[in-house]
Amino acid sequence: MTGTPTAGPAGSRAPFGARLAAAMAEHGPLCAGIDPHPGLLDTWGLSDDADGLRTFALTVVDALGGRVAALKPQSALFERHGSKGVAVLEEVIAAAREAGTLTIVDAKRGDIGSTMAGYAQAYLADGSPLAGDALTVSPFLGPGSLTPAVELALATGRGLFVLCLTSNPEGHEVQHARSAGGESVAAQVARFAAELNAAELGAVELGAVDLEAPGSEASESAADWGSGGFGSIGLVVGATIGDAARTAGVDLAAVRGPLLAPGVGAQGAGAEELAAVFGDARSQVLASSSRGVLAAGPDVAALRTAAKTAADEARGALATR
Repeated sequence: MTGTPTAGPAGSRAPFGARLAAAMAEHGPLCAGIDPHPGLLDTWGLSDDADGLRTFALTVVDALGGRVAALKPQSALFERHGSKGVAVLEEVIAAAREAGTLTIVDAKRGDIGSTMAGYAQAYLADGSPLAGDALTVSPFLGPGSLTPAVELALATGRGLFVLCLTSNPEGHEVQHARSAGGESVAAQVARFAAELNAAELGAVELGAVDLEAPGSEASESAADWGSGGFGSIGLVVGATIGDAARTAGVDLAAVRGPLLAPGVGAQGAGAEELAAVFGDARSQVLASSSRGVLAAGPDVAALRTAAKTAADEARGALATR
């Protein structure tokens, strides 16, 4: 990825937050999903099996690699094809890496103890074929249950997107529930991310994390984000949740990390809705679009046009006014 810093905590890559900020600055605030739903496979004229899955997913990488801020393969839609499907997911992650594009593996893993440590090793450890640049995780067994994933992500220059405020109707019942002290579950999750990002960014500012080691090309935008407030622990926040962040007492800007947001632009949320949801945190938003882009396939040129349109729409809708 042109202009993206590569040095990091282990000497191999810069922190995920800095790398994502550089990618967003270069390509726009769009994360393109790779969601091989049976209906989309059929629309593309592909069989609903591992062969069709592979053609679909690698076509998306070929079309959009190096052209969007990030790609987000939906793990479940690969897993449904068994071991062959998981092997395709490994190919997709490797192909995106070769194209210089960040991958967010959308697996929403969450557990405790050794099981969470196992998930962390699978999706975040150097050398694992399933390890992209970031992983979506669920904190609803308690944010502290994510500690193995947090530690490994930060040690390897990777990131996490923690479910916080989702748009599904049932999510409200859990995410807005409050502790005896009056803090909502969503606010606890956001505070957890904010504290981790504050510690990481403090290390950057003190020089403990090197954004520009010899041989790397750290862009000015990435360095600015790294020192100015873009950590590697992000949140998943639906773009169509209205004033849910406010009513749950969540300060999204204070998280100082990326906000992965389904539902931006053609998917339903425009400038007015985004101002209500994200407020002063709009510059942190990474808009996620899957079917809106993928429906343009299988033609590569059409996929590229759809992605550029989605990125331009997201940029315009998220512009602060």
